Amino acid sequence: MREHRGTVYWTGFAVILALLIAAPLVLPEFWRRFLTEILIWGLLAMSSDILIGYTGMISFGHSAFFGLGMYGAAAALISIQPPNLWLAMLYGLLGAAAVAGFVAYFSTRLRDIYFAITTLIFSQIFYVMIFTWTEVTGGENGVTFGRPPLSIPGLFSQPFTTATLHWFVVAVVTSSYLVLRRITQSPFGMVLQSIRENESRTRAIGYPIERYKIVAVMLSGLFAGLAGVLYAVQNQFAAPDFVFFLVSGEAVIYNVMGGIGTLVGPIFGAAFFLLLREGLSRFFTEYYLIPVGIIFVAMVIFMPQGLLGFMRRWLNE
Repeated sequence: MREHRGTVYWTGFAVILALLIAAPLVLPEFWRRFLTEILIWGLLAMSSDILIGYTGMISFGHSAFFGLGMYGAAAALISIQPPNLWLAMLYGLLGAAAVAGFVAYFSTRLRDIYFAITTLIFSQIFYVMIFTWTEVTGGENGVTFGRPPLSIPGLFSQPFTTATLHWFVVAVVTSSYLVLRRITQSPFGMVLQSIRENESRTRAIGYPIERYKIVAVMLSGLFAGLAGVLYAVQNQFAAPDFVFFLVSGEAVIYNVMGGIGTLVGPIFGAAFFLLLREGLSRFFTEYYLIPVGIIFVAMVIFMPQGLLGFMRRWLNE
């Protein structure tokens, strides 16, 4: 039975990956960019699932990690000539990791709603810093920069097109998913799930809970920063709006809609939410959030396990 499920899983994974690779060849320009953006937001949601779904910690600080990833990449692309994609990714990851480590050190001393509120406060602190530090961050106008080429030193250098950027994002998101999947199935991931189920008992067994939480927050922040780097490269700008806590709230919504504690579920949740918002905004213009909110509430009530949980239950019947 387990082998059969494994075969079905990897077959489905291969089919979806093949469809994502082939998508730019058939989709028009707008939908190519939109699909790429869905994958980037899906990576952000997947990173927050490490805390929400596997550790039982609701974080509203992912906007800070995402935004610092954007601004770290922007700093590299503006200050270093010629622009280098890999240095932009390095700067963005270092910025997100540093902020995640700082936030983790203080916030993981708290639990439940107090942890969530602390992460929200930290995200707002970084938002205000970026918004007001106009000389460096551009303030409310943000900063713009050129898109770096896809290059391997000494081998090739190729400017990004919409299609090649999409394939690059697919490769990064797929690799991130496989890495996170392996981590969640490792002994470290098992301890995180034990913390989620019963923190006191996990501490009584002898595990250093605070250290595991700090590593979980830093790991989650690192991949959120990676999503920020990809978003910056795609859109060629960084703005303080992406550090605002509403971005963190949307990441939580993606998790709830797709299925908490599944990694791939948040990607489905991001796709569903963004497609729903795009479709309804064309019919309801400025009132589109009303039907979006109604649908979200209905899903929470009637599909508490999210889209992925509903699909699993439907297939097993």
